[in-house]
Amino acid sequence: MAVNLLDFDLEALAAWCEAHGEKRFRAVQLFRWIHQKGAADFASMSDLAKSLRDKLEGEAEVRPLPVLSEQRSADGTTKWLFDVGGGNAIETVFIPEDDRGTLCVSSQAGCAVGCRFCSTGHQGFSRNLTTGEIVAQLWHAEHRLRAERGLAAGERAPGRGPGPARAVDNVVMMGMGEPLQNYAALVPALRVFLDDHGYGLSRRRVTVSTSGVVPMIDRLREDCPVALAVSLHAPDDALREALVPLNRKYPIGELLAACQRYLARAPRDFITFEYCMLAGVNDTDEHARALVRLATGRGPAGEAWPRVPCKFNLIPFNPFPASGLARSSRERVAAFASILQAAGVVTTVRKTRGDDIDAACGQLAGEVLDRTQATRRLARRRTVLQLVPAGAGVAGMPRQPSRSEA
Repeated sequence: MAVNLLDFDLEALAAWCEAHGEKRFRAVQLFRWIHQKGAADFASMSDLAKSLRDKLEGEAEVRPLPVLSEQRSADGTTKWLFDVGGGNAIETVFIPEDDRGTLCVSSQAGCAVGCRFCSTGHQGFSRNLTTGEIVAQLWHAEHRLRAERGLAAGERAPGRGPGPARAVDNVVMMGMGEPLQNYAALVPALRVFLDDHGYGLSRRRVTVSTSGVVPMIDRLREDCPVALAVSLHAPDDALREALVPLNRKYPIGELLAACQRYLARAPRDFITFEYCMLAGVNDTDEHARALVRLATGRGPAGEAWPRVPCKFNLIPFNPFPASGLARSSRERVAAFASILQAAGVVTTVRKTRGDDIDAACGQLAGEVLDRTQATRRLARRRTVLQLVPAGAGVAGMPRQPSRSEA
């Protein structure tokens, strides 16, 4: 079977070319054709030697993902459904803004983490995506949108400052899946996004969002540090374990320590903590005050926790039928944010985009041939979350021991 060149970062492509008797500069030319010009037809790559084009025709391909559907929201958000085979399909979302275009990229067909408030997790998990399948989402979006806007490769985009035109100049690994549970495919994809011969994105403009896989946060710090966002969603372990099951393995104290270590090499001097606002679950004034204590290095009982420079991104919950949860009111979100801001904690409220096409945060579902029996597993955990003070635990959800306690 022909090798998919979207699976290669530049170093891997150079190694492949050298194994086929070609110089490194040929790999750079080929990489630019694929990623900067969006070419999939080797015959069109006019500055490559014919002998190389002949080799490529016989042994390689640029393999886009088949597009099953494209939807456009009233606010301009675009969602694509891509076929990744085996009965699985993934979703990718482009969010246009005045100063940038953000692409939300998936890393897995489904997700095994099973967060209570996430539609993807309720569908279960089938498999990790390959590097080529991760990169293909940006490859399609960038060149589809560039053609739609009439922007040629290298042309400057109006109002976007210096540098070549990009339809996508901000990538967030916040689509379907837990990126750090697909680490081997993720890192080469990030390198393609960052490479000046590829998409040339700044490390500050590429964000990996994680539910808290502590060992992989440490590895990412060494291998390819980009901006980091952490799905926090609760100020204490008892509540977070009910919402984010991974917390049983990596509790908040360990997670904060990993975030603190990450900042030593991160392109930003803060971590973004994402916090989904759930009515009557995690949105009281006491929960907000507990987050203030967390941000200043104090745990629920006043013990010292790692202090992590951070900002909070409050996310209005986007309901879906299986969740059994409701969105906090606009007034409650505003009151919650004001407590954090009054304490000097940088806090933003995410504007909901694309909810009319189910493209908003937490709504991405695609089509997943579940291999994990997620529906049955989540049904067993479907305890009604009752309103409790921060740090008091969750009714019906006994606290599980952490790794250090077990």
